[in-house]
Amino acid sequence: MKIFKIAFWILWRIWFYVLMAVPIIIMLPLLIISILSEKGYPYFFKMARLWARIILYGMGFYYTVKREQKLVKNKSYMIVANHTSMTDIMLTLVLVKNPFVFVGKKELVKIPLFGFFYKRTCILVDRNSSKSKNEVFKRAQNRLNQGLSICIFPEGGVPDDESILLDEFKDGAFRLAIDHQIPIVPIVFPDNKKRFSYTFLSGSPGKMRIRILPFVETAGLTSDNRKELKDKVRSMIYDGLVKFQK
Repeated sequence: MKIFKIAFWILWRIWFYVLMAVPIIIMLPLLIISILSEKGYPYFFKMARLWARIILYGMGFYYTVKREQKLVKNKSYMIVANHTSMTDIMLTLVLVKNPFVFVGKKELVKIPLFGFFYKRTCILVDRNSSKSKNEVFKRAQNRLNQGLSICIFPEGGVPDDESILLDEFKDGAFRLAIDHQIPIVPIVFPDNKKRFSYTFLSGSPGKMRIRILPFVETAGLTSDNRKELKDKVRSMIYDGLVKFQK
């Protein structure tokens, strides 16, 4: 029985990367046109949302969403969520209609095809370089000034220890939110680790529950409030994860 499970996991994981690649190949001319200038990003974003849906449904995932507050069209937000799976990217894309830009680790550039567009549309960070982190803030500020939103997974990566429910948060998302006085949108992904973690021989098709928590306003806050804000948002997401475990 175990050998059949292993065979399923291997084929299923390979299928995930096939699903990532095929829509990109099909839409390749349109995708390339959309990234020729920053003005084309909203069109790229629409295709990215379609790409995300194809992957989720193709993998046998379906999702339910509880929204405690809705985003306003043409308004900028700081989107934050717990991070345990590559499917966090796809789910965030299908959930949020307002065009946003991911801030993510540069290692994903190595993924064929996906990495090409990832490098040209997302804000990449080398977490071992202080210079890279400063560049991230400049690029994120530029995108916010263009009316886009930003999505950051504030844990700064996926913990190697999968027993960790929620790692400590980095400051970046909260510094940017305060600097630009934009609301923070906390999102809880309680099932992504179970469905598709970074452990290769694991996971299964099925339901992914999502909860979009009440937004946290930053109007009037200053850099002195950064830690308080970070701790508040982390507590909200942590409490949301705990409730789903009961």
